[in-house]
Amino acid sequence: MLEDFLHFTLHNETPEPTAGTAPSGVRWRWLGQGMLELSPPRQVDTHMVLSAGIHGDETAPIEILRDLVADLASGALPLAIRVLVLLGNAPAMTAGKRYLDDDLNRLFCGAYRKLPHCAESPRAAALERAVAGFFDEAAGARWHLDLHTAIRPSVFERFALLPHRTAPYREDVFDWLAALDISAVLNHREQSNTFTYFSCSQHNALAATLELGKVMPFGMNDLTRFAKVTDGLRLMLSGQPLPQGAPRPRIFDVVGQLDKQSERFVLVVGSQMANFTAYPKGTLIATDDGYQYAVAHEEERIVFPNPKVKVGLRAGLMVVERVV
Repeated sequence: MLEDFLHFTLHNETPEPTAGTAPSGVRWRWLGQGMLELSPPRQVDTHMVLSAGIHGDETAPIEILRDLVADLASGALPLAIRVLVLLGNAPAMTAGKRYLDDDLNRLFCGAYRKLPHCAESPRAAALERAVAGFFDEAAGARWHLDLHTAIRPSVFERFALLPHRTAPYREDVFDWLAALDISAVLNHREQSNTFTYFSCSQHNALAATLELGKVMPFGMNDLTRFAKVTDGLRLMLSGQPLPQGAPRPRIFDVVGQLDKQSERFVLVVGSQMANFTAYPKGTLIATDDGYQYAVAHEEERIVFPNPKVKVGLRAGLMVVERVV
């Protein structure tokens, strides 16, 4: 089963048995569709959630996790930490869509309760339960890396989003992000309903959403382009020391959010620009019914511009580079 984890997930099949020990000695438990817990034979003090497919059309990270699970099962990759592998939105994966009804990554922290008839609501609840159960048994370091690919190109091909937290992130978090080939980090300033904010705020995990490249269909990803990301994950899973020498990512702080308040929302600068496109002070970015956003700093960059989102959702973020 471990060699074909993705097949069981996409076909909503339950393996028989639902737990066991792989030839490598790794203990595994199937917790539900796309939910697999892996543990080494000995007690450990690091616990990591690795998730992908929260958006069903972002397939490269799904294939990366599929291959990592197979290597852990065979012993090609030794496991030195406890890990929960989650493939998020299987029906959307099968349909080749970002989501079926509503964006799954806006339904955590209980937000799914407001959409009881949404196809994604039960999945958000199930993922929350799986993470809670996993971390309830975790004494030691807690991580959650949520792997994505982006709809559009980016000035920084691979970047991370850190959810808001009251305590500052440890310095080694940025070193590990560098080891994962991350060249820019975006710090959120407010609470949200994303998967990583749930893990961070509810379970005190060091959490990051990783944007790793371009959206492509299953079978069309060139996984060699993700080799540095995969190498970094393999180091983390096998308990290897933090590698040295990778340049630290540039750090950006969110200074504004473009909210689509009505169908009259207009992204004045257009919607085809790359993530992290820069605009000078005074540039009008967006307008809506009784609202407009203009650049207030000497330079601001736009991330995730998308005027086609549903009313009430975020249509973009404005960020400023932190002076170190």
